[in-house]
Amino acid sequence: MVPRNLTHVSGFLLLGFSEETDLQPIIFGLFLSMYLITVFGNLLIILAVSSDSHLHTPMYFFLSNLSFVDIFFTSTTIPKMLWNIQTQNKVITYEGCITQVYFFTLFLGLDDFLLTVMAYDRFVAICHPLYYKVIMSAQLCGLLVLVSWVINVLHSFLQTLMVLSLSFRREVIIPHYFCELKQLVQLACSDTFLNDMVMYFATVLLGGAPLAGILYSYSRIVSTICEISSAQGKYKAFSTCASHLSVVSLFYCTCLGVYLSSAATQSSHSSATASVMYTVVTPMLNPFIYSLRNKDIKTALKAFFRRTMIKTPVVLS
Repeated sequence: MVPRNLTHVSGFLLLGFSEETDLQPIIFGLFLSMYLITVFGNLLIILAVSSDSHLHTPMYFFLSNLSFVDIFFTSTTIPKMLWNIQTQNKVITYEGCITQVYFFTLFLGLDDFLLTVMAYDRFVAICHPLYYKVIMSAQLCGLLVLVSWVINVLHSFLQTLMVLSLSFRREVIIPHYFCELKQLVQLACSDTFLNDMVMYFATVLLGGAPLAGILYSYSRIVSTICEISSAQGKYKAFSTCASHLSVVSLFYCTCLGVYLSSAATQSSHSSATASVMYTVVTPMLNPFIYSLRNKDIKTALKAFFRRTMIKTPVVLS
């Protein structure tokens, strides 16, 4: 079969999780529920932070940005998958596939960078509490978020351009429920050496560097907490970063699990199922982790709903 350029391919076929028709309503209901929980949960975090002046601090500023990114992260893949199940059509257009590659890469990288920035914030708060307000100024917080966006926008743009240079066969079947960069490169019939090298160096630089920053920050945090004499002081210091540590552990453990599962098995369905952990489950659980373990968030949410109820007019029949 003669290879054709990607621009001549009208669309791709997404296999999804299962081809059994009996399972489609169950998969649709499950992912629709998780998607709605993710969107509304993260929206509540953003509303709580924006509506309460007590939460206008660096930590909650980064948290609201993380919630914003998580909403769009899941929205990049899940709505299209739900639409394919509902219409019983597994085709995704060329433009749609390239768009998914770009935005999925963008928001995945932003998640990683924001978690690193939040680790640095906790490091300054615990290790240098007297200089916290001076170091974590509004200008620095805005700059850190801006740099995260710029780096990942450029990286996603580069990866997308690299995909555009590949050639594919006439019929391309993607063994996944969305267009993943690695899967797309593996399905190309042209030379992918340059693509593989770019992905490798991007993983090392944009994945390894943030992880190293998080590990360094928490090594210093643990060292500082161990130097605190009172048990109450240790508990108070640890509680300020417990939620973030839980989210970081969940994010990296699920990403590592996906990598190990894809390396250990050749089953496409197993790889797709494993990917759900960091593409859907992690963004869905983040609001629960922060709200259930954080009194400030719970107080802000109660105050927000109380004000909403008061402002809502009561119509008497």
